[in-house]
Amino acid sequence: MKWQQALADYKHYLQIERGLSKNSIVNYSYDIKKLMLYLNEHSISDSPITIGNTIVKDFIYLVSKSINPRSQARLISGLRNFFDYLIFENYRTSNPVDLIESPRIGRKLPDTLSVTDINNLIKAIDLSYQYNGVNLGERNRAIIETLYSCGLRVSELINLKISDLFFEEGFIKVTGKGDKQRFVPIGPSTQKYINIWIIIRNHIDVQLNSKDILFLNYKGAQLTRAMIFTIIKKLVETSGLQKTVSPHTFRHSFATHLLENGADLRAIQMMLGHESITTTEIYMHVDRSHLSEVLNKFHPRK
Repeated sequence: MKWQQALADYKHYLQIERGLSKNSIVNYSYDIKKLMLYLNEHSISDSPITIGNTIVKDFIYLVSKSINPRSQARLISGLRNFFDYLIFENYRTSNPVDLIESPRIGRKLPDTLSVTDINNLIKAIDLSYQYNGVNLGERNRAIIETLYSCGLRVSELINLKISDLFFEEGFIKVTGKGDKQRFVPIGPSTQKYINIWIIIRNHIDVQLNSKDILFLNYKGAQLTRAMIFTIIKKLVETSGLQKTVSPHTFRHSFATHLLENGADLRAIQMMLGHESITTTEIYMHVDRSHLSEVLNKFHPRK
C-alpha cells in the first residue's frame, strides 16, 4: 500500500536526515501505527495520505483519555511531523493536525539528589558482594560513580567501551542520541574505581560481542538498561533513602551540582550532549538561590 511505503520512507528520513536514535524512530512509528489501528477498528477506509482533520481529531481525543498531557503533546507533535513529511514528499497537500492545539504543560523540574544523598548511596554499596566468583560490588560502585561524575544517560553508560576511555587525557568518549559523539571529562577518583573494575573484568570470560564493553554482568555479557535500574533500586532500598531514584536522577544531579558551584551553562550543555541550550536551561530553575548569588557577585549595581 502507498501509505506503508510512505511510512518506510519516513523511518529512513528520521534515521538518515534527522539522525534520530532507534528508540526515537520506534516511538514516532508507534504513534502512526496506533492511528492505523484506530482506522481499522472503526472501519475507516482512509489512510494517512487521505485522512482528514475530523478523523485525526477524534483519534487524538480518544487516545488522550488514557494518557497524560505530556504524552498527548508528544503524540500530536509526532503526528504533525509525519504529515509535514508527507506534504514535503507530495503524498498529500495539507496537514490535518495543523488546527489541533497541543495541551499546555508545565515544565517539569528534574528530581535531584543532594551530595549527601549520593555519598550515602555509594557508602551503602557492598564492595564485597560477589556472584559466581565475580565481584559485582566494585562494578556497581564504578557504575554509580560514572553516572554521577560524567552525567551519562543510561543508554550511554551501558554502551560505554574500554576503547572510549582516554584517562591520560582525562576524558571519555560518549555516544549519545542519534549516534552523536562527545568527549566528557572524568575525574581521577572515578578513573580509579573504573580501573579497579577493569582488573576484575579481566578475569571474566567475556562474550564475543561484548569484548570492548566496559560494564558486564557475571556471564561476561553487556548489561541491559533494566539491570541498571535494578541495581539502583536495590541500592536505594539498602541505604534507606526515601526518594524515587533512577539512572537519570544522577544525570540531573550532576548538572545541578555543577551549576550550583558556578559552572557555565554552555559547558554543562556540552557535557550533557544537549543539542539545544534551552534543554539545559531547565537546571536554572532548580536552585534559584544560585541566580541571586550570580547577580550579587557580578552585577555592578548589587
